[in-house]
Amino acid sequence: MDTNEKLIYNLQNEFAVSIPPTVSFDQMIAMIAVPVNELIQKDFQRLVGILYRLDVSEPKLRYMLKMHNEEDAGKIIATLIVERELQKIKTRQEFRKNDDEIDEEERW
Repeated sequence: MDTNEKLIYNLQNEFAVSIPPTVSFDQMIAMIAVPVNELIQKDFQRLVGILYRLDVSEPKLRYMLKMHNEEDAGKIIATLIVERELQKIKTRQEFRKNDDEIDEEERW
C-alpha cells in the first residue's frame, strides 16, 4: 500500500467518509472538513478526542486558528489532520526501512 492509499484508508476509518483514490490534496481536505465542522457544531469533545488520538499539535492548532481566524476552522483542522497523518506514515516507512538494514541475528 502506497502513502496515498494509507492516508486515504486512515482518514476514511477515522471520519467515515468515502475518499476516492484519485482525489487531490485540496479535495481531500475539503472532504475531511465537512465532518470536522459537524463535530465542531455537535460534538466538540469527540473532535478534541480525535485530535488527541491523532496527535495533532495543540499549540500549532491554536496558532493556525488564531492566524487564520477568517478562514473555515474545519478546513484548518482538516489540513492539520492530513499533514499529521502523512508525517506518521512517512515516519513508519523510515523506521521500516531502517529495520530492513539490521542483520537478522541482531533483531529482537
